[in-house]
Amino acid sequence: MKISTASRLNGIGEYYFSQKLREIDTLNKEGKAIINLGIGSPDLPPHPEVIKTLQEEAAKPNVHAYQNYKGSPVLRKAMADWYGTWYGVTLNSDTNILPLIGSKEGIMHICMTYLDAGDQALIPNPGYPTYSSAVKLAGGEAVSYELAEALNWEPDLDALEKTDLSKVKLMWVNYPHMPTGQLPSAKFYTRLIAFAKKHSILICHDNPYSFILNKTPSSLLAIPGAMDVVVELNSLSKSQNMAGWRVGMLAGAKERIDEVIRFKSNMDSGMFLPVQLAAAKALQLGADWYASVNEVYSRRRLLVFELLDLLKATYNKGQAGMFVWAKIPAEYKDGFAMSDAILYGANVFITPGGIFGSAGNGFIRVSLCSPEEKLREAKQRIEEVRS
Repeated sequence: MKISTASRLNGIGEYYFSQKLREIDTLNKEGKAIINLGIGSPDLPPHPEVIKTLQEEAAKPNVHAYQNYKGSPVLRKAMADWYGTWYGVTLNSDTNILPLIGSKEGIMHICMTYLDAGDQALIPNPGYPTYSSAVKLAGGEAVSYELAEALNWEPDLDALEKTDLSKVKLMWVNYPHMPTGQLPSAKFYTRLIAFAKKHSILICHDNPYSFILNKTPSSLLAIPGAMDVVVELNSLSKSQNMAGWRVGMLAGAKERIDEVIRFKSNMDSGMFLPVQLAAAKALQLGADWYASVNEVYSRRRLLVFELLDLLKATYNKGQAGMFVWAKIPAEYKDGFAMSDAILYGANVFITPGGIFGSAGNGFIRVSLCSPEEKLREAKQRIEEVRS
């Protein structure tokens, strides 16, 4: 019996990493022992106190029921306090915060809340592929805006001003930018807020990387007037090593939070309470926690630099986040060709930049989420192939 899929899936392929992991699994079954330097899934554990909190809370008999759709007041307060401590942003925990089952959930919620057929959303190229997929699944039209190395991977707002923006309701931005690791310039956020107000566009800022190899974590909501035109997604996946716990947050004006919860409350019933309480503990960690995490990533990044030098790729050493973005050498047609050559030649997987959009075709991205010994082994394998 043939059952047709919904038309909303037209043009929506399976997520690249979902496909690639299956291929890598097949190669591993053939005995290849692939070293995966592709995905940004932290291999380090959360702080011991976070795990202890989860264990203690989960052992209680009265914590297993459905939870409040807006999340535990304890978690919301921890999130608001975290924004105040690290970003200098004052948020009301009752009205300006919405806990999420991972920030990826929030991307879909925002698109479903605001986009109708015919509405447009501006999507960065290169950028996180889920932005485009979520826009299309919600019935909207994804309109790509190209980012260029020459402009420090920031949108050309002057060029966008000259286009037809009449149908644009949302604009997705992400700084520190993934995949390039670019930090925002001092004036960019202010210009972005003015652009959004002029054209009545809701800026959706995805901000999960601000603590990784970055001495100055920042929030777009800290800019005067931002609360009028910005919602910001954040996550404990990277900063707290809690990717599998699926804990994120949406911050914004009360009106935006109330609008999104109209959709979200019909999709889920909230996180397991012990997970929320453990997440609150994680958000209370001090500067020493972030320093310890970044010390590990700093050592790994030096090894990745050595690996990229071996491959004759070029890169900016000032990148933030848990990846290194690098321009491929002239010997390869594009990042896909280079990635495949390394995978099948050296049994090392590196992400081709083209999966993030056409503007990434000439690049590759290497994850820092592997132990130093694995990075050294990857370098050795590549050396052996290239010698």
